[in-house]
Amino acid sequence: MKLEYSRELTGGAQVTTLLLQSQALQGNVLGDPTERSHPVLIPAGETQGLPLVFVLGGYTSFGHKHLNKGSLWEETLVERLGRLMAADAIPAAVFVWPSCETRLGGSQFMNSIGTGNYEDMLVKELLPAVEKKWSCGGEGNRVVVGKSSGGFGALTLVMRNPGLFRAAASHCGDMAFDVSQRRGFPEALTCWKKYGGPSAFLKALPQLTFNFSVHAGVEVIAMSTCYSPNLNSELGCDLPVDPETGVVDEEVFSRWLKHDPVQLIQQPESADGLRRLDALYLDAGESDEFALQWGLRRFLIPLKEAEIEARVDFFDGGHFHTDARYEVSLPFVLAR
Repeated sequence: MKLEYSRELTGGAQVTTLLLQSQALQGNVLGDPTERSHPVLIPAGETQGLPLVFVLGGYTSFGHKHLNKGSLWEETLVERLGRLMAADAIPAAVFVWPSCETRLGGSQFMNSIGTGNYEDMLVKELLPAVEKKWSCGGEGNRVVVGKSSGGFGALTLVMRNPGLFRAAASHCGDMAFDVSQRRGFPEALTCWKKYGGPSAFLKALPQLTFNFSVHAGVEVIAMSTCYSPNLNSELGCDLPVDPETGVVDEEVFSRWLKHDPVQLIQQPESADGLRRLDALYLDAGESDEFALQWGLRRFLIPLKEAEIEARVDFFDGGHFHTDARYEVSLPFVLAR
């Protein structure tokens, strides 16, 4: 999505966008735009030598959503971070919100034949473009943080790219798929049946009012394009559950589990990516609507076995309206 935006925040921070034509996304099977506008927050003053922070949004997030207010009386995350830097509550840094959305809602910040090469776009194109333009980041000076699918993205990018980032934070990140993802299957089944099956549902999707049921219906398909793509199938992916009977296809779901952070961390090379971090922050709300507090507790077992240090918080709250959690994680991961 092409977006041009410029705004000065209190304290002198600037909000803008970086327009980038991606070669990595050329020919993506979903036909999504290859030219993307990535929101950027630049602190007041000189940016040379400042940390670069990638902020990965949750499933269905996108550029306009990060920049636009949902309420007259509430800050956007961009405004919150600008205020915190002006008050010296967090160190100055260049923050970027990578535009990794797809027409199905999200790419999980990974390469997949079912969506496109979003990890390559982020790591090989966007990261060097930002560092060149604002003279920030560089080796030992990059941080990745995110919430929900963005928390999953932060962890998995670190695990797949050891040494690329110095620190990471995952707020209620997707994990323990057998607990968190599987619980959404019944609602997705009901949604698909209402519209005549998954294919008919996708055709109707642009005209539908987005609610919990529709979210479940499209999310399972979107995750399938990431975790179990199959370009020979009608949907471009294999679903982990039979739309007619509701029976879980364990073979397909096992392909999902290969991307689950709880499974990934048990691989030595993935654990090494986390071990090389200077700082790792993890949290989840005790009332998380997707049971991700239990996913995090599951993740802590192999994390401890791998002797990887992390700051872990379980807070009083749920999955939504948690931007304030960045006021806890960012001072920690940006400390040198």
